[in-house]
Amino acid sequence: MELSGNTLFIKGSLSLSNAESFIKEAMVLLEGFGYNRLDVNLDELGYMDSIGVATLVFLQEKMGNKDLQVNFSGGREDIRKKMEIFFFQDYIEPQKAGKLSFFEKMGEGFERLLRDYMASFIVLMANVIYWSVSDIFKSKRQRKGEFYNQAVLIGVNAVWIVGGLAFIIGLVMALQSSAQLRNFGANIYIVDLTVIAMMSEMGPLITAIVVAGRSGSSIAAEIATMKVTSELDALKTMALQPVRFVVVPKMHGSLVTMPFLTIIANIMGILGGMFIAFVSLDISPQVFVNRMAETLVNRDIFIGIVKSLVFAVLIVLTGSFYGLRVKEGAEGVGKVTTTAVVVSITLVMVADSIMGLLFY
Repeated sequence: MELSGNTLFIKGSLSLSNAESFIKEAMVLLEGFGYNRLDVNLDELGYMDSIGVATLVFLQEKMGNKDLQVNFSGGREDIRKKMEIFFFQDYIEPQKAGKLSFFEKMGEGFERLLRDYMASFIVLMANVIYWSVSDIFKSKRQRKGEFYNQAVLIGVNAVWIVGGLAFIIGLVMALQSSAQLRNFGANIYIVDLTVIAMMSEMGPLITAIVVAGRSGSSIAAEIATMKVTSELDALKTMALQPVRFVVVPKMHGSLVTMPFLTIIANIMGILGGMFIAFVSLDISPQVFVNRMAETLVNRDIFIGIVKSLVFAVLIVLTGSFYGLRVKEGAEGVGKVTTTAVVVSITLVMVADSIMGLLFY
C-alpha cells in the first residue's frame, strides 16, 4: 500500500492470508495522519475476498474512532461487487421490545395457543382417527400382536386398580348419603342414587382418571423416548408413518378395553353401595337388586359407554400429542409426561361436563 496526501492506494491482494499484516502496516502508515478525511483507492487492488472486505470495514471503524472520515473509491467490477455484498454500511441498532400491556399478552398467549397447540392437536386427531378407521379393514397394515399387547397394557392390567377404586368410591358415596336419607325415611333411595351415579357419571369418570394417570403417562413417556432416541426418525427412514405405526394400535386397544373397564367400575361401585345399604340401612342385597332393576334404564348404560369411548380417544391423543412435542432430551421426557397426565385429566373433566349438559 502507498499513502499519497490523504489518499491510501491499496495494491496487490487483500485476503485472509494478509489481513492481519495489512491492518498493522496501515496503522503504522496512518499514524500522525493530518487530514480529517481518508480516501482509499482500490484501482490497483487485484484480488479481495470477504475477509478483505471485513478488513476494510475494520479500518473504517478504527479511523472513525479518531473522528476521521473514510471513503472508498475505484476498483474493478468484481471488487465493487464484493464490496456491495459484504460491506454493511448501514447498521441498524436493534430496538428493545417495550413492555406489553395485559391485553397484548393475553392476545399473544391466545394466538400461540391456537398456532402451536390447537392446530397441531386437530391435525394429529384427524390423522389418528382416519388411520384407526382405515386400518380396521387393512389387516396387513397392522403390526401382528400389537393390538393384543396394547389391550393388555391399557385394559387388563388396570382391572384391579379400577375395580378397587370404584368399590371404595361407591362405598364412600353411599355411606355419606345414608346419613341424610335415614333422617327422611328414604332409605330405599340409596339404590337409585348409587346405581344412577355410578352408571352414568362416576364409573366412566373414575376409569378415565385412572387410565389417564396410568396409561396416559406411559403413552407420553414411550413416544417421547422414541423421539429422543431417534426411533421415530428411523421409522420415517423406513417409509413408515410414526403416528400410524405407534399411536393407532394404542387407540384400538384403548377403545376396546375402556368400555369393559367402565362396566367393571360400575359393578364394583354398585357392590360398594350395596354393602353400605346392607350394613347401615338394613337393605338386603335381594331388595337392593330388585330396586336396581326398577331404577336402571338402558339410557344410563348407553351414556356411560359413550363417555368411556370419548375419554379413551382424549387420553390416547393427549399422551401422543405431548410425546411427539418433546424437545429437551431426557429431561423433556419427564416434563411432557407430567403435562400429558394433567392435560388429559383436565380434558376428561371438561368433556364430562359438556356431555353432562348434552345428555341431561
